[in-house]
Amino acid sequence: MDHKEGVYKVRDLGLADEGRLLIEWAESRMPVLMKLREEYAKTQPFKGYKITGCLHVTKETAVLIETLQACGAEVAWSGCNPLSTNDAVAAALADNGIQIYAWYGQNVDDFYWCIDRTIDKTPHTTLDDGADLIFRVHSTFPEKAEGILGGSEETTTGVHRLRAMADDGKMLYPVYAVNDAETKWDFDNVYGTGQSTLDGILRASSVLLAGKNFVVAGYGHCGRGVAMRAKGMGSNVIATEIKPTAALKATLEGNRVMTMDEACEVGDIFVTATGMKDVIRGEHFLKMKDGAIVCNTGHYDVEIDLVALNELAVSKRTIRTDNVEYTLENGRRIYVLADGRLVNLAAAEGHPSEVMDMSFANQFQAHLRLIQAHEAGELTRDGVVLDLPEELDQEIARIKLGTMGIEIDALTDEQVTYATDYSAGT
Repeated sequence: MDHKEGVYKVRDLGLADEGRLLIEWAESRMPVLMKLREEYAKTQPFKGYKITGCLHVTKETAVLIETLQACGAEVAWSGCNPLSTNDAVAAALADNGIQIYAWYGQNVDDFYWCIDRTIDKTPHTTLDDGADLIFRVHSTFPEKAEGILGGSEETTTGVHRLRAMADDGKMLYPVYAVNDAETKWDFDNVYGTGQSTLDGILRASSVLLAGKNFVVAGYGHCGRGVAMRAKGMGSNVIATEIKPTAALKATLEGNRVMTMDEACEVGDIFVTATGMKDVIRGEHFLKMKDGAIVCNTGHYDVEIDLVALNELAVSKRTIRTDNVEYTLENGRRIYVLADGRLVNLAAAEGHPSEVMDMSFANQFQAHLRLIQAHEAGELTRDGVVLDLPEELDQEIARIKLGTMGIEIDALTDEQVTYATDYSAGT
């Protein structure tokens, strides 16, 4: 472990060159964020501000971090999951002067120690994926909240928790719900999660997906993306849900819908994408086929009840990287991927650069808006969850289309008038 007090702690600085190549590859696939870097590096809007982040340390995240840095920010960072850090990328960031504390395979104490080190020097804004940084400030360093202008949150689970916190009057500064921007949730969550989850499953198992009964627990945006890609690989998709409208969507999109009690008996591969704890429980494991594969693509590792599975198992062994075999008393074997953590990041590389380009453009813009509002004396100090404006979504999408060589139509003056003419009839 390479550690420089107050500066970084990473696995191996010798990996920096390898990490730099990964970052450069991501840069070549993230034209929106690179355009923002080019534009705002000239004006340095973040100069004099410290931005602290707690988000998966991937090659894509590195592009965001170095864009913030190029535009003047002092950046401190930790990973938001013990198994999602790319050690080569972390080394490259440390080598480039980023205050980073992150390595693959942390225990719980390591995880929070890293977050705490990024809070030591009070940040001006916080950037989260899962809200662990925000919660740590509120629970352990509440005195620092007074110096924080605001923050941003990347993922669905984190936004849900922050809204509950705000409703309870406990949030000490405003936070932008980046996840709720259309250019985030309808692309990153659907296409990113779908592709990267299957990537993680294949890296950890090399199993054939065609012809398998593929159970997706939760048919929100992430679950829908996983189902789309599994179906595209020839799987027979089964969805489980608690929300009637989501179950109906799954049905009308050609999937079978049933309860987990039913699905656990017929599924070959199970993926949880709900944000809820104990989705797959002990009684489900007991009914599964021999050889069933179980994994999770939700933010926290609570969706699969591994405590119950360990109690039911008579033996346990690592069969291959990110793949643990549990043998039950009935002789059936169940394979759990990535220890029940996000399989797309723990066993693969996370979402493709092209979709993270838009998500991280929203993150950049959220912090730009916070600092601009602060400097204009217009920033609210209320503990509320804020939405990014819809016109920003359209601008990001327009830039993305332009980088793909795609042009779209525009309304004529007559059409603009017609669109708001309530007197027009048949």
